[in-house]
Amino acid sequence: MRTVFLEGARASLPILVSTVPMAVLFGALAVGNGQSVIEAILMSATIFAGASQLVGIELFNHSVPAWLIVLSVFAVNFRHILYSAAASPLFASFSPFQRYLSFFLLTDPQFALSLTRSESGKPVTFTWYIGLGAVIYCSWVGMTAVGAMFGQLIGDPKALGIDVLMPIYFMGLVLGFRQRSNFMPIVAVSATVSVAAMHFVGSPWHVSIGAFAGIALAALLPPKKEQEAVEKEAKA
Repeated sequence: MRTVFLEGARASLPILVSTVPMAVLFGALAVGNGQSVIEAILMSATIFAGASQLVGIELFNHSVPAWLIVLSVFAVNFRHILYSAAASPLFASFSPFQRYLSFFLLTDPQFALSLTRSESGKPVTFTWYIGLGAVIYCSWVGMTAVGAMFGQLIGDPKALGIDVLMPIYFMGLVLGFRQRSNFMPIVAVSATVSVAAMHFVGSPWHVSIGAFAGIALAALLPPKKEQEAVEKEAKA
């Protein structure tokens, strides 16, 4: 069991390359937007959703109604509903408490690595999953505290290039599924629709709109193996 836990923990280490700077950035922005150090840490500990936390904290410092902040955060986090549906079969053997905890820790890297592990034929056990999630969670909360306490030393995040970490982070997760059927057309359509929605609708709705476009195309296009079988039958 200890070996499996450590295997999950080791799998999380590459994720920290992007998670640590993002957590520090969030802590700095949270304090810069009027939160105390304790409030920033509690937000990371209870919400544990990097992108939506950054969106929410930017809105907190503007005279924006609370319902609009909640709606904006929901728009960014809507993808987690899809993650939960796809990950449910992986958690079928977990106890109710284990499932609740697993869904709380279901961030982008948790989902991507769990799905990749399952498709490689390895079991996604609770011990492995917690090993993966514990390192990411503790790092996120801990580095939020560092950013909140020493964030003023960072200066302008854009000048340091920290603002590009999130797009690079998500791009890396997407490329992890490049071997899947119809990867290129789905990604192309999702990206195009997302950019168009950003222009015509605005942030953060472009995230969900782009995701829906990709899902719709994926539902319409048959997997390559199925498509090849249909073509063979047609030729016969």
